[in-house]
Amino acid sequence: MKKIHFGNLNKKGRWILLPLILIGLFLIINGVFDFIEFANPKMNKYLNAIGYLIVFGFSTQMFWYQNYVQWNKRGILIRIKSFLGKNIKFKEIKSSELNDKKLIMIETYGNKIEIDLSHIIESDVEKLMDIINKNTIANTVYN
Repeated sequence: MKKIHFGNLNKKGRWILLPLILIGLFLIINGVFDFIEFANPKMNKYLNAIGYLIVFGFSTQMFWYQNYVQWNKRGILIRIKSFLGKNIKFKEIKSSELNDKKLIMIETYGNKIEIDLSHIIESDVEKLMDIINKNTIANTVYN
């Protein structure tokens, strides 16, 4: 049985990501245009490489794990037993159910999405279902 790595983009501690990504982008741009000149010309190349590594690290996070789920208040990315995964908006999920270790979601346009969860531990399956049920429009009540 395998685990799912969950990434909540709404989490309070994720505020550090934006400044790090902006620093990485600044280092890349500075390496290209040389806004700040250093006495050692190799310093720009090193800082440029560090900028690329920072941006690369955040961009490839979903590929670090075989089973990965990332969500925020608008949608969810489910990558289980696939390379790119499936990106779904919560407002488009009409219903979801779990039958024989298969997650079946029906979208408002009639599309049916089936995800095999037979190799995932039970606690992670429950957490995934909880995330989907809390955020889908069918279960969200607006005043």
